Amino acid sequence: MTDLSPPAVQPHPSSLDPLALYASAIDTSDYAARLAPLIRNLASDIGDLVDIGAGGGQLGAALLGKGRRWITIEPAPVMQARLAAKPERPEIIPFGWNDERIACEPADTVLAATMPGYFHDPRAFLARCRQWARRQVVWVVPAQAAPKGLILAACLPRDWHREDETPGIDLVLPKLGSDLPDRSDVTDWTFSLELPDLAAFAAFQADRLGWTPDDRRRPQLFEHLRKQAVPTPAGFRLSCHRRSAILVWDLP
Repeated sequence: MTDLSPPAVQPHPSSLDPLALYASAIDTSDYAARLAPLIRNLASDIGDLVDIGAGGGQLGAALLGKGRRWITIEPAPVMQARLAAKPERPEIIPFGWNDERIACEPADTVLAATMPGYFHDPRAFLARCRQWARRQVVWVVPAQAAPKGLILAACLPRDWHREDETPGIDLVLPKLGSDLPDRSDVTDWTFSLELPDLAAFAAFQADRLGWTPDDRRRPQLFEHLRKQAVPTPAGFRLSCHRRSAILVWDLP
């Protein structure tokens, strides 16, 4: 049986990697299973795919047709390693979306899921997407009223994470002006993270919140997560609700 009793000493600093945690959570979530069918309904034949900020490639792989080309633009080495291990063997461009060194042939569809580019400058990001698309551009934008930064921040009280909880879609659409998508829809899914060590994850959260090693809230954070943790054969699972908006632009 999983031991969820409070640890005598919470480890500090945490050695967990945020990107690796996020990728493993997408593996164990229903993210691709919920989003891929909706994208196929909204978009025409996906065809060859340019996947910007591909991450671990879960959604791109779910959309890719047999024998189609898959080009991934992904700057994070941990994600590049995951992409390289996929059986679909995508082409990996190891740069960020705005890097001028990118030489990418256009594909039928450009996919961008949960990208910082459309928060900072969505018009410029959309223009970049259009450079690489022959037929359509597809964005996946967070649409839940919840924090969007720290992993599983939605499991924490607002006065701890102190993040803006405005739905991402409400931040993006006004900045696009008249350049709005041709079609859109939303779907709900569950973000689920499975880890063997609840104490290590609690320390990771406290570190990311900027709490000092002797902060008295650290044991409270562990207890707060312990109450939400669901025991699993491998340790525990923490989950939170997510909603994603799918935006599709058609190209002439």
